Amino acid sequence: MMTEFQSYLRERTMKKLLGTLCALALTTAATAPAFAAGEKTKLRIQTHYAPETTSGKLLTEYVDNIQTMSNGEIEVEMFYSSSVVKSVETFDAAATGILDCDATGGAYQTGKNPAFQFVGDIMGGYATPVQQLSWLYYGGGREAANELYNKYDMQLVGWIVYGQESFASTKPIAKISDLKDWKFRSPPGMETKIFEKLGAKPIVMDFTEIFTALETGIIDGADASGLANNVGLGLYDIAKYANFPGFHSMPSDHIACNKEVWEAMPEHHKRIMEIAIGDIALKSALSFEKQNAEAAAMLAEKGIQIDAWSATDLQTFRNAAQAAWGDFATTPEAKALVKSHISYLKQLGLVKE
Repeated sequence: MMTEFQSYLRERTMKKLLGTLCALALTTAATAPAFAAGEKTKLRIQTHYAPETTSGKLLTEYVDNIQTMSNGEIEVEMFYSSSVVKSVETFDAAATGILDCDATGGAYQTGKNPAFQFVGDIMGGYATPVQQLSWLYYGGGREAANELYNKYDMQLVGWIVYGQESFASTKPIAKISDLKDWKFRSPPGMETKIFEKLGAKPIVMDFTEIFTALETGIIDGADASGLANNVGLGLYDIAKYANFPGFHSMPSDHIACNKEVWEAMPEHHKRIMEIAIGDIALKSALSFEKQNAEAAAMLAEKGIQIDAWSATDLQTFRNAAQAAWGDFATTPEAKALVKSHISYLKQLGLVKE
């Protein structure tokens, strides 16, 4: 049996051991990284998309992913359909602290600096979303783009590229010569310069006016969106001609955040947001690939003439686009981005030496 003295020694030893363990636990807690304590990042993000759209649903998934992967350390209040400020004002609202991040696209900011044209809608450049994303991640694009974004107190986190847009037309649009005197709805900016040089007659009008303008014959066709979205707009109820795959326009949406907010975030929060946007970019490209293919099959069954342009015509268009890039690149940032794109497009064989 244990003597009274042995019992005393055992009890004293146990108390000493427990005291040492408690001290060690307190020291470890005091020296642990700050994020282990559950540091929070709270973000207010606005998108121009409605939550019911494919792109809106993907952004909802993005928010869920970053919140889940951060174990709730990142909290997001998402504003859809430009419910806080107008779409074109989202970037400035984030830069000035009304919002924290912008989920629209750089093309809205071309009035601020024409360089944003080359991160928003390059026009006649890459043939697929994968090629355009590869420039961003492996062609020096992200570094070049962030020089532009940082100039306006923003940080580019990543891109979402949903694919090439297709035309809707009441006249054949099967080859480049069909552009002669072709009146079509065009967004403002560089696109009008490109198509004017190719003999078309672009007419800048609001997106909401396209259907009526086609119906009344004010325009022969329209640059609106991708094939599936054009179907949703009802354009092929009037226009019986389309081109697919598209070639002329492939807009990129972005996630861009207030630079000060971004720099204050823990590194693992930044990494989560960057990795998550890459996931959504892939899903966007894949989902629209499927939807556009389904739309093409459905339209063909309904008798809509769908034409794919020849490699020669595509190269002619890219040459015209490249010439317009030079005319539009009037700032140092724009010139740097154009140089970067052309260098990478040459590597891909999409722009000839």
